[in-house]
Amino acid sequence: MTALKTTNPLVADAARFVIRAERASDVAAREALLDACFGDNRHMRTCQRLRDGRAPAEGLAFSAVADGRLVGTLRLWHVSAGGVPALMLGPLAVEAPSRQFGAGAALMAHALAAAKARGHRAVILLGDAPYYARFGFSAAKTGQLSLPGAFERDRLLGLELTEGTLGGAWGMIVATGKKLPKMRAVRTRKAKALLVPSVA
Repeated sequence: MTALKTTNPLVADAARFVIRAERASDVAAREALLDACFGDNRHMRTCQRLRDGRAPAEGLAFSAVADGRLVGTLRLWHVSAGGVPALMLGPLAVEAPSRQFGAGAALMAHALAAAKARGHRAVILLGDAPYYARFGFSAAKTGQLSLPGAFERDRLLGLELTEGTLGGAWGMIVATGKKLPKMRAVRTRKAKALLVPSVA
C-alpha cells in the first residue's frame, strides 16, 4: 500500500485554492460554512446521528483554502455498514464562489484517494446520485442498508474502493469511530460557562 503524501497540498485550478488536512484553526470557519450551506437544522439530519460524539477517521478530514480562507470542507467517518467496515462521507460543503472552480470535485477526488491509500475498502454517503455518480457512487449495493432515521432510499449511495466489499451488505449503518470526550459545563470566576472534557 502506498501512503498518500500529505506534506504537499493538492493545488487545483491554477492555485485558486489548495486542499490540505483540516486544522484546529479551521473549526470556526468550517462550522460557519456548514451553517451557511445546510441551515440551522443541519444537526437534525439523519447522517448527523452517525457523527455526533465521534471523531472523523484519522487523516480523512480536509479543508479547501483560498488566500488563507477556508472555502470548502469534507470529512469521512468510520461506520459499520451492516457489519462491513466502511466510511461515511460528509458533509461536503463549498462556498458558492468557489464551486465554479471545482473545489467540491477536488475535495472528493482527494478524499477518496486518501481513503484508498489508507486501506479503506468502501465509502457510503447520502446525497444526489447525479452529482456523485461521476465519482463512482451508486445505489447498486446499498439497497439492503438502512440509516438511523428517515432517508430517501435512492440517495443512499456506495462506492467500493475494493471490489466486492459491499456485496451482500445488509442491515443498519452504525457509527464505529473514536468517541470524543463528553463535555460538561463549568463556570469560571467570572461566571462564564466553558466546555471542558469530562473525566468520568
